[in-house]
Amino acid sequence: MSDIMSCMPFEQLLNWVRKEHKEKQTVFGLHKAYVASKDQEMHIFGRPLETPIGPAAGPNSQLAQNIVASYYAGSRFFELKTVQIMDGAELAACVNKPCIKADDEGYNCEWSTELYVPQAQDEYIKAWFLLKFMAKEYGLGEMDGFQFNISVGYDLAGVKSEKINTFIDNMKDGKNTDVFKECQSVLLKYADEFANFTAQDAQSVPGEICNSATISTLHGCPPEEIESIACYLLEEKGLHTFVKCNPTLLGYDFARARLNELGYDYIAFGPFHFEDDLQYEDAVPMFKRLMKLSGELGLEFGVKITNTFPVDVKAGELPSEEMYMSGKSLFPLSISLAAKLSEEFDGGLRISYAGGADAFNIKEIVSCGVWPVTVATTILKPGGYQRLTQMANLVAPLGIKEFNGIDVKALRALAEAARSDKHYMKSAKLPGTRKSKESVPLIDCYMAPCEEGCPINQEVATYMKLSGEGRYEEALRVILNRNALPFITGTICNHNCQSRCTRNFYETPVQIRDTKLLCAENAFAKVKGEVKAIVQTKDKVAIVGGGPAGMAAAYYLARSGAEVVLYEKKERLGGVVSQVIPNFRIDDQVIAKDAELLTQLGVTLHLGTVAPKVDELEKDFDRVILAVGAYKRGSLPLEGCETKNALDFLEAYNQNDGKVSLGRNVVVIGGGNTAMDTARAAKRCPGVENVYLVYRRTKRYMPADEHELVLAREEGVEFKELLAPVKLEGGELLCKVMELGDVDSSGRPCCVEGEGTEAVQADTVIVAVGEKVPTDFYKENGLEVDERGYARTGDNYESSRKGVYVIGDGRRGPALVVSGMADALKVAEDIVGADVCLDLSETADEQVTYEKQGVLKEVVKDQDGKRCLSCQAICENCVQVCPNRANLAIQVPGMEKTQVIHVDYMCNECGNCASFCPYASSPYLDKFTLFANLEHMKDSKNQGFVVLDRELKQARVRLLGKEFTWQKGEASAVPEAIANLMEAVIDDYAYVLDFK
Repeated sequence: MSDIMSCMPFEQLLNWVRKEHKEKQTVFGLHKAYVASKDQEMHIFGRPLETPIGPAAGPNSQLAQNIVASYYAGSRFFELKTVQIMDGAELAACVNKPCIKADDEGYNCEWSTELYVPQAQDEYIKAWFLLKFMAKEYGLGEMDGFQFNISVGYDLAGVKSEKINTFIDNMKDGKNTDVFKECQSVLLKYADEFANFTAQDAQSVPGEICNSATISTLHGCPPEEIESIACYLLEEKGLHTFVKCNPTLLGYDFARARLNELGYDYIAFGPFHFEDDLQYEDAVPMFKRLMKLSGELGLEFGVKITNTFPVDVKAGELPSEEMYMSGKSLFPLSISLAAKLSEEFDGGLRISYAGGADAFNIKEIVSCGVWPVTVATTILKPGGYQRLTQMANLVAPLGIKEFNGIDVKALRALAEAARSDKHYMKSAKLPGTRKSKESVPLIDCYMAPCEEGCPINQEVATYMKLSGEGRYEEALRVILNRNALPFITGTICNHNCQSRCTRNFYETPVQIRDTKLLCAENAFAKVKGEVKAIVQTKDKVAIVGGGPAGMAAAYYLARSGAEVVLYEKKERLGGVVSQVIPNFRIDDQVIAKDAELLTQLGVTLHLGTVAPKVDELEKDFDRVILAVGAYKRGSLPLEGCETKNALDFLEAYNQNDGKVSLGRNVVVIGGGNTAMDTARAAKRCPGVENVYLVYRRTKRYMPADEHELVLAREEGVEFKELLAPVKLEGGELLCKVMELGDVDSSGRPCCVEGEGTEAVQADTVIVAVGEKVPTDFYKENGLEVDERGYARTGDNYESSRKGVYVIGDGRRGPALVVSGMADALKVAEDIVGADVCLDLSETADEQVTYEKQGVLKEVVKDQDGKRCLSCQAICENCVQVCPNRANLAIQVPGMEKTQVIHVDYMCNECGNCASFCPYASSPYLDKFTLFANLEHMKDSKNQGFVVLDRELKQARVRLLGKEFTWQKGEASAVPEAIANLMEAVIDDYAYVLDFK
């Protein structure tokens, strides 16, 4: 279909809720219901309220099912999506799609409801009845324990128009509307089937749906216009009224400085909106007048803080020129404005809050007296609506009953704390993609991003589960299945697995590397003896090089029965890990633990021995593996000085216990992990007072891992950004000043020369600009090399000499330890001719996993395995993050994993699910799609089906570019798994098919 979402009839919604709840114990895919207690009831606008939280006016409050899902999870205050005079197709044509991006701080380019205003009214009234029904039928709370708040805009003429005026009147009292009567009739029709909700309950549902409103105005709306709308709603409509404020009330300088301070310097905006929007000096007297007026009328007045924040689209985030920022980057601004206004009014101005609220701050916000609190960005992330359950549970014990003013001091303290709270700070480096390169499959799309992102594809989710249960020995057995170096990788691995972890969308990734080391330290002594060879090959293999790649190759092959001899020219194993990485990061005792595994497997080690040439090795061995590393030193000539090479320095540092003479001022040139190690090591050398790290871009675009960059900064390394070194003279390194230009092919801004120069004090200049592969070594041993000097290898890493392989840094240049291990694993499997690792992955307990979803929880030392979300068994990110519930988890008989389908008529193509799918795909476009009818199917390019006849189980199917009719029991081109999926929808999810 198009991107126009459809509205389900009330009867379909009711039957959907009832059937799903009865058969699956879920409601619109939510597994946990929030049950309110009578003794925690609050009051606002003369009505009870069981929790002070709910969805903000936005994508989570525009359809009945969105509101139902929100209520089931714990919402009780619903700020309904804004209505204005422009609606339906006219408004939809102005909203570019996709329109939501919430993978870190949030952005959107949507406006008010995309429905026609009468449709929006009907959705809200349908939701009103459904919530009344659910409260009583499922014992979720009192039938009057929730409230609706309408949001109207954008000017007085629009609010007073017949369309909006009628909407307001019907939301104040909807008894005479057709939809109210329809809902009541349907409930009475099924009354005999209900367990707790009675016909009398249906007849007693009040028509007074809403007695409060929030005014939403466009940026630039004049203050007198805002006040006139508020007066109209108070005086003419008798509504308790909130005026939505913009963060621009803080002023441009404050907003720019605060965002820069928190790492959002890349977010672009100018002073225009700050100058054009409501000014603080106009707002304060206006609010005082409105407070006085509302008091005289016996109504409540307050402000809604805040609206989203307009910023420029700079990196193609969304298909528009301007977008609206929300979430964690908005919180420091919104809470600062709340504190400023509270101080201005001595706590007497009521504040309804939105702007980056979540489980990490909800308790503090409400404790200050700021409520109700509505959210959007947090429930657009994995966990979705279920995140509201944790928030409701956090505020329930506070015992707040009425609004008695705001604790000004506590609110100011909260605003100040946000300046240093990691939850609102941008990471030191911009996050890379967390998606795989694969397209999402139609069937069995579940995968653990951490495992896919690991070069050796460790069974991370399995050993995290075992570790979380304290079963360290079992966990280590799983680790050793694919990981030859648990101590080395548990100490210094760059943990790409953690970069991919779904927990990044919650708070902090599961500490996979630390957990690996925890398991190794707790179980190695007992498990080491179990590591034995399983005879898969009798080949005799020589390995040249005892670094990580060589050690890993020896492990995999010896475990597979090969006779392995390893040559290492240094006196100990470990290669660059032992020789170059500073001993304050990893010492030889750690490396020795991994070396014990090779001894256990019978590997013959020739340490301190230069290996014979390949010609000689081929006489005694069936295969030869060259794992010699990239040991040729790189250089960066500078006028006026001879620079030190970083690897030479680091070797000297380790050999001399850090006693290296460098002078008082040291400059390190480079931005990678080696540069960070060099700078940190130099900082520890005697006599060194200052270490400067010079790089031509900003630290955000350095190739170093964020963890290493942060450690260097914490240890006092001073970053000299946007500088290109030229020459050394008079104890100073002269550098050209650089500027960031457009993004280049690397995905980073290119560097362009700016104006002027800058001098950096330098007694010693150390260059960390990369190492080179040993081209001469390859040539001397008869291997062909390419134009870059790299050994030519095939897909199996076999060189131009048959039976001679090249792996590790010596094959590709400097890379990760685990990448060298992946090379070793690939070559071992080529030599053995079979898999050399078992499949030790385990399924997860569904109930335990669903309990974790939607719960924000920071790292727990030595128990972090418990936070793992077991994505290899249950992902459902796209299901959870869809505001409209348009991605459904389907249980198919005979299939181990739950399947996911996309429901076309429920989707408006907001694109939110695309941000969180671990595949390089957009579920709303790429998952198998259910269409309501053939016309909808014709309007879409998605693969999917239309059910033509339920009894015959017949459907029209589009698959792999072809369309045909499928019918159960008849020969068809439809794969069995797809056929079973469609049959399950017809048999067990018929309520999805009831759309008219």
